[in-house]
Amino acid sequence: MPKTAVTRITHSCHLIEIGGRTFLTDPWFSTRPGYYQGEPIAIGIPDLPRLDGVLISHEHYDHCDLEAFAAYRDPAVPLFVAETVVEAASKHGFTNVTTLAPWQEVEVGGVTITATPAKHGVYEVTFVLRAGTDAVYFAGDTMLIPELAEIPERLGHISLALLPTNGLHIRPANNMQVVMNADEAAELTALLKPELAVPHHYAFTKGFLGDRLITHSDKNPLRYQDASRDLSPGTSVRIVEPGIRIEL
Repeated sequence: MPKTAVTRITHSCHLIEIGGRTFLTDPWFSTRPGYYQGEPIAIGIPDLPRLDGVLISHEHYDHCDLEAFAAYRDPAVPLFVAETVVEAASKHGFTNVTTLAPWQEVEVGGVTITATPAKHGVYEVTFVLRAGTDAVYFAGDTMLIPELAEIPERLGHISLALLPTNGLHIRPANNMQVVMNADEAAELTALLKPELAVPHHYAFTKGFLGDRLITHSDKNPLRYQDASRDLSPGTSVRIVEPGIRIEL
């Protein structure tokens, strides 16, 4: 069986290799005013490998850039999405779209994809991919909610967790928090007990003014690494630059 691996592309966009299959998460391949990755886009759409599926957690542009991703060579690539993504997928010409609500699952070439709960400013799902003894948990930009404790109870051991850590707050919305912070991500790590955890969703910026007037967030993933060392000492936390592939 080929090794399970992940390659960060940027933000919450990754290539996940598991069970000999390759999946893309939360595509984001462009920028627009107020939405910047804050780090390189390591792989362009023409250079993507053949994908066995695309996982999309919710419809926000920085996780669901289907206008740009429409340039991918195969419009019939399977998309596994939160139900709120269907309209955009259809609009941009994607023809093979499956919606998954929490705890619903499908199988793709020996890999089981299970949608899991989430909470964000809009409807969101997270995902677990399982093949053999390996399982990868992908959290787009969820908050920490009690339902996430059900993941190991229902689905068993998690090998690799990809977690947001920036604790994004929206200033005009009474400073509402919409993404888990470093300490909350460490709490989730302690619940999941993966061998390896990789933070994401921390470099994002709305630009000089946007970061001061609209959002505030923690752009330092080392805080998550430090908090996880205390709460989940059995987990190795790797801060991975875009373009770097790591194997379990």
